[in-house]
Amino acid sequence: MSAARPEALRGKRILLLQGPVGPFFRRLAKELRAADAEVHKINFNGGDWLFYPTGAISWRGHPGDWPQFLARLLQERRIDIVLLFGDCRPIHRVARTVAQRHGVKLGAFEEGYIRPNFVTFEQFGVNGFSLMPRQAQFYRHLPCRPGKAEREIGSTFRYAALWSVLYYAAAAIGRPWFSHYRHHRPLRLSEAFPWLRSAWRKALYRFRERAMLGLLTNALHRKFYLVPLQMSLDSQVRQHSDFRSVGRFIRHVVRSFAERAPADASLVIKHHPLDRGFHDYSRLIGRLRAQFRLGARLLYVHDQHLPTLLESMRGAVVINSTAGLSALSHNAPVKVCGVAIYDMGGLTFQGPLDDFWLEADSFRPDPDLFRRFRAHLIERTQINGSFYARGIDATASAALASVARAVHAPGTQRSAAPERASSAPGQSESATLCMYASHAMPAGSPPAPCESTSCSSA
Repeated sequence: MSAARPEALRGKRILLLQGPVGPFFRRLAKELRAADAEVHKINFNGGDWLFYPTGAISWRGHPGDWPQFLARLLQERRIDIVLLFGDCRPIHRVARTVAQRHGVKLGAFEEGYIRPNFVTFEQFGVNGFSLMPRQAQFYRHLPCRPGKAEREIGSTFRYAALWSVLYYAAAAIGRPWFSHYRHHRPLRLSEAFPWLRSAWRKALYRFRERAMLGLLTNALHRKFYLVPLQMSLDSQVRQHSDFRSVGRFIRHVVRSFAERAPADASLVIKHHPLDRGFHDYSRLIGRLRAQFRLGARLLYVHDQHLPTLLESMRGAVVINSTAGLSALSHNAPVKVCGVAIYDMGGLTFQGPLDDFWLEADSFRPDPDLFRRFRAHLIERTQINGSFYARGIDATASAALASVARAVHAPGTQRSAAPERASSAPGQSESATLCMYASHAMPAGSPPAPCESTSCSSA
């Protein structure tokens, strides 16, 4: 991300809400104070407290009182910017509304758009809430800058798993002290078990699928379409697409493939590695295989090497996963079925999914447009580092320039980027969000609609 002087944070008042699991926000607060900023923090559960045990407010109020509490805090402490991780969490969605109403800026951290060497930071929000332009013409007029060297991060899974287990254990133990808090996913000690299950499933899948990569890179080379799945609790699925679940997306894609794809093509559905211990779509995919009589044309894989698959595939279908960006970097055709920052003419296939199966072979992303888009994306939104692994201090230090730029950026208006509201009839509403947002509107105003949401990050 382009440089801004951290000295610009001197005297600024910064409020931290929930951060990534682990010590990142604690380290960030240390760096902010070293830059002479005034830092405040709110803890909402025992997991937050574990990683930020001192110098923080422990909020134990009823969810319906959260908007008023936050509004009063912003005014009393004259907050300049609110920082958070996971902008679709119910408490954070309400926080964005309250911050906007009071003219307070908001900065959102998230996993990297470009992985594994980056994390994301944007003013106002990320993904479907991003302020990044969505018009190809904007990027075509940008200068083409050479790429900068990246610090290699490597795998962060075991660190993220460790922090998650500790976070959920502390949240479960601390529940009597935070009895009113409602998380975006269950806060139980049993939530640690899927991370343990993930480890043995990885070994199992490695054995079961030991011949799969050879099949895909030889006999099925350039004959299969890849569907990289997102996590079952990824907020981008419900918040920024028409699909209420990953399962519904799978049904939609398989049906379209069965009806419209060439008879010699295969469909490879790849499970998300971080969802390995939480969800399994084997039965669903087995039923769809039988229903549409696809046989060996429909494959379900797990820990296969994604870059190798991207090199061998015919094209990729995603909801709005960052795997789509990786596919574009391999000059491969991509069909986006949700709202994604990279979904624009010249980069992704703009026709309907039913047409993609036959037209993918004749479509390729514009490599010059992609280079310019990627360079701008890194410059404006990416921080070379990790929230979880070694080098957290370096990531926190690098984030200062991004926060400084957000504090001094003009305006707090929302992005004009498209956001899809689910068109599914009878969509269930998130009880958690409704609880937090119940008092978010001024007196006399009609209640704000509560949208279904869940979040990708622990």
